[in-house]
Amino acid sequence: MQLDPFLVNLLVRISPLPTIFPCAGFEVAARGEGTNMLTNVALKALKPAAKPYKKSDGGGLFILVQPNGGKVWRFAYRYGGKQKLLSGGPYPATTILAARAWRDMMKHQLALGLDPSQERRKAKAQTSTSLAEVVNTFEHVAREWLETRMLAWSPRYAALVVGRLEADIFPVIGYLDIDTITPRQILEAIRKIQARGAIEMAHRVKNHCSEIFRYAIPDGRCESDPCRDLTPALTKARPVKHHPKVAAKDLPTFFAKLNADRAERMSHLALRWTILTMVRTQETRFAEWEEFEDLDGPNPMWRIPAERMKMRSEHLVPLPRQALDLLAEIEDINVYRKAGNAKLGRYLFPVAYTKSKVISENRMLDIMYRLGLRGKATVHGFRGLASTVLNESGLFEPDWIEIQLAHQPRGIRAAYNAARYLAHRRPMMQWWANYLDEAERKGAWACERG
Repeated sequence: MQLDPFLVNLLVRISPLPTIFPCAGFEVAARGEGTNMLTNVALKALKPAAKPYKKSDGGGLFILVQPNGGKVWRFAYRYGGKQKLLSGGPYPATTILAARAWRDMMKHQLALGLDPSQERRKAKAQTSTSLAEVVNTFEHVAREWLETRMLAWSPRYAALVVGRLEADIFPVIGYLDIDTITPRQILEAIRKIQARGAIEMAHRVKNHCSEIFRYAIPDGRCESDPCRDLTPALTKARPVKHHPKVAAKDLPTFFAKLNADRAERMSHLALRWTILTMVRTQETRFAEWEEFEDLDGPNPMWRIPAERMKMRSEHLVPLPRQALDLLAEIEDINVYRKAGNAKLGRYLFPVAYTKSKVISENRMLDIMYRLGLRGKATVHGFRGLASTVLNESGLFEPDWIEIQLAHQPRGIRAAYNAARYLAHRRPMMQWWANYLDEAERKGAWACERG
């Protein structure tokens, strides 16, 4: 029986079938079924031995390690009561994703009552069941590309990229051979995103697709990038709009209103901490006590781990004396830390009834709204205010400010690590804290007179 190529690609997209298929007297080896055991790290660590040996990935798929160091994918199954074996391709030329897709396609053939070995012989001329064909679909190349990029991305950003491709691109061109996709087909998929009014998103997805095509060019899976000339045919993206912020001249009024607000103290402290340390809202929300160093010494520091940073790079925040006062008050209201609750007490701003176990991302923004700043300023805007004030002071180098904001410069400057300019940033952060204190004093004085 000859499988239609379109059906083959469609079958690959279906989730794996159960371990035992009661059809035509065959079954797939059950060991490891439904669990992918191997990773790229584990595969690269496999060393040759005196005799060939194998490591299972589950569902009948395993890697055979040869004495000469070669690694080849194999698929074991039973058909008609006989144990059979199929050879896939060499690793790493054949990736884990491609090998698993091939395994799933073989299992689907078994579910249809077909013997994959016989089907391979029948279709050899057209290679309709070959591993190469599976590897060449846009979706499988895209997922291979994703695997190479995800280590450098935050989990949140990775989920966004995967979600964009799965929602808008894979349903349209995912099953097509990547080398046959035309600019027109890509354009139609991108214009559907534009039709929703998501202009910036359409441009981002086009860029993702372009990277996928360029990823496939070096090994010959496609000849060119059909996204290359699409930009003129797309609606022009809106200019970048920066987060609205409180102006420096309005800081005294802001602090006067903040002190008059009757929100829960935890929310006020979280907002003050974010403004003082110049960090993003997410970095404040998930801050943990174990991240702080030398709080009783001369150089107190907040060391934010790379996995919590937008740019996936460790960030060091030198703490001014005002930050130590805030920390003392934050600790004083942390009932979970006082009670020795390890699960919740680890956070600066814990909230037991939320899924994240920390303060909501809207708690600080709600304060801004109550102060009459809806649409006029955001919490994130204080980072822009800090940058403006520090740059206009003329006292600090732009590089110090950019590193303090955890902005990653490109090119040669990107080689500087998080500790660069630490000696310069420490007095800069103290100057910023003093500047905020002075603005708050002016606000209080104006209220007294007023």
